[in-house]
Amino acid sequence: MAQLFFKYGAMNSGKTIEILKVAHNYEEQNKPVLIFTSAVDNRDEVGYVTSRIGLRREAIPVFDDTDLWQAVKNAKEKPYCILLDEAQFLNKSHVLQLAKVVDDLSIPVMAFGLKNDFTNELFEGSKYLLLYADKIEELKTICWYCHKKATMNMRILNGKPVYEGEQIQIGGNEAYIPVCRKHYFSPVLQDPIHK
Repeated sequence: MAQLFFKYGAMNSGKTIEILKVAHNYEEQNKPVLIFTSAVDNRDEVGYVTSRIGLRREAIPVFDDTDLWQAVKNAKEKPYCILLDEAQFLNKSHVLQLAKVVDDLSIPVMAFGLKNDFTNELFEGSKYLLLYADKIEELKTICWYCHKKATMNMRILNGKPVYEGEQIQIGGNEAYIPVCRKHYFSPVLQDPIHK
């Protein structure tokens, strides 16, 4: 039975690697998948999912006006699974379209993304995935400063935490680090990347 999955985790929790692994497993059995990613994330290039360890794959970019239901329905061959990276950048209508793909087309959808932003507010896509997903799973990573589980994303600038600003600022290790609650509120004031 097809389900809508939301797999979330802090930065560096392996979300993109998991997408690439799942795609490989399906395709190794000659079962096609469709991979989508947000057009907002342009760190590498729009329309690509790229992991921090260098694996890269083309994907269908999702813009604000993209109709995911139509994109899946009109695919050349029916996919066995839909995989979506950077799901936090989806809007409510995208999430409802994904639910319709599951319910009406019986195709499982796995959406991967951040749950909360650097101010610990939910992203729109994450909020609606938490509401509509059949299954929710946390992908875990560790805090940059200790051995605890990282549950938050700290925005940094010149080694110092930033707690205000625009919700969306695209970046990797140079701009964000995964931290536990303790170190989010009481950070170690040194650049964790260049210590």
